[in-house]
Amino acid sequence: MAGLRALSLLFLLLVSVTVLPLASSTGGDYERCEGAVRGWADSAAETDNGGDDKLNLKDLLFFLHIPRTGGRTYFHCFLKQLYSNAQECPRSYDKLRFDPSHPDCKLVVSHDDYSLTSKLPRERTSVVTILRNPVDRVFSAYEFSIEVAARFLVHPNITSAKLMTSRMLTKSRARAVSTLDIWPWKYLVPWMREDLFTRRDVRGIDKTQSSKKVNAYDVEDMVMPLHQYINDPVAHEIIHNGATFQITGLTNNSYFDGAHEVRHCVRRHPDLGRFVLQVAKNRLDRMLYVGLTEDHEESARLFAHMVGAQVLSQSGTLNLDIKEDPPVGIDSHSSMLDPEDEEANEHMNSTHGWKNNEALNATEDDHGNGNMTVAKLMETYESCIAKLRKTQSCRRKISLKKVEEANFTKEARRQVPEAILKQIISLNSLDMELYEHAKNIFRQEHLMLRGQRPMVVQHTQLAGQKGWIHTVCESWSCSPWKVATFGLGITATIIFVAFTVTTRRTLKLKV
Repeated sequence: MAGLRALSLLFLLLVSVTVLPLASSTGGDYERCEGAVRGWADSAAETDNGGDDKLNLKDLLFFLHIPRTGGRTYFHCFLKQLYSNAQECPRSYDKLRFDPSHPDCKLVVSHDDYSLTSKLPRERTSVVTILRNPVDRVFSAYEFSIEVAARFLVHPNITSAKLMTSRMLTKSRARAVSTLDIWPWKYLVPWMREDLFTRRDVRGIDKTQSSKKVNAYDVEDMVMPLHQYINDPVAHEIIHNGATFQITGLTNNSYFDGAHEVRHCVRRHPDLGRFVLQVAKNRLDRMLYVGLTEDHEESARLFAHMVGAQVLSQSGTLNLDIKEDPPVGIDSHSSMLDPEDEEANEHMNSTHGWKNNEALNATEDDHGNGNMTVAKLMETYESCIAKLRKTQSCRRKISLKKVEEANFTKEARRQVPEAILKQIISLNSLDMELYEHAKNIFRQEHLMLRGQRPMVVQHTQLAGQKGWIHTVCESWSCSPWKVATFGLGITATIIFVAFTVTTRRTLKLKV
């Protein structure tokens, strides 16, 4: 009996020696992470303070392009109409690390995250972005990674594909854009390309039909199944909660040295995500414009009014006799790019001559074609995206020819098991909440636009009124109570004068 007690005490001692250090280590890691995340959030809040005049376009426009949201369409069909090539900051899209010191630099469009603003004149920079339903964005990132990687399957092996890629990139980087230069595709496409070649080597190079197809998102012998994709460490690092980390400047492409630590602390301790989420919400609140991929027609109209009209006004090409553009009477899907397809036009095709897209070339530098109105800008946008949609439809079929069993469609998405959808939602909890916040901002933008005349007209009228207001405020600090007192004084003077005049007239009548 005594021996049994001794053994029990020994066992308890061993357990305590083993478990207590682990518990202490876990607790210590949480405290360290909480300090790091809180410290970063406090610093971000201080940096973000100021700039209350969010509705006015400033000298520099930064389009923070979250991947798979339709931003590339805006770049070619809106911004290329509004800004000349000379006004676009050098290498602001194809190279994420660029020098914004160019004197004519007025436009930055990039997949780079918010930390890029540390290289920009913050007080002279307006930021715009587009968000998308996180579940659809994960689907689209998966589909696009496979689509681009599948173009390399014309090669006999992965070594040949890499050699060809290296040669073509060396020749083309001086004149064109490659997917492999752009974040996050420079990580996702090579990863998926390796996977596609590995699966083809197992099944045989000539076998183009799957024997293990469950649905378009589960063709295991041809492409990485979706359920495997979302659970891979690469997806955890780049895809999940990607919009939140991009808007907070915490991606693996960040200019902020501590981004890796903060990001991984949030992943290890999800409850710390509330600090990151709050920073992301605050930054959305301060942006000039926030669009939604799902409501792309109204988003485009809002962009034309809130951003396009101000750019045209500043450049002197806007016809100020603006009339509200009429509601678009056509079906949005007849001319708008499908959200699944819109962005692939930005990329060179490694198996078809690595040439720039013809539809995109047709939109290059169309800025400055005389006076413009918001309605004309929308017409140009509609025409541009119709061309992109037609071109991309053909290109997508060619790209997926070698893995045609992976036939990605909206109908195929509906066949994905509910359990996988719930897992995607869980893995992207920060993005889900941020998206809801973006929808609220979008509603406010919509209501504001409906309740007001075209924004640029208001800005023009305010500019005309600015003279006397500026004169008064320069010599007398325009705090709210002083402005109120000044207004009451003027009102009292008017009433007194009116009363005096009325009294005199009454006396004359009596006499």
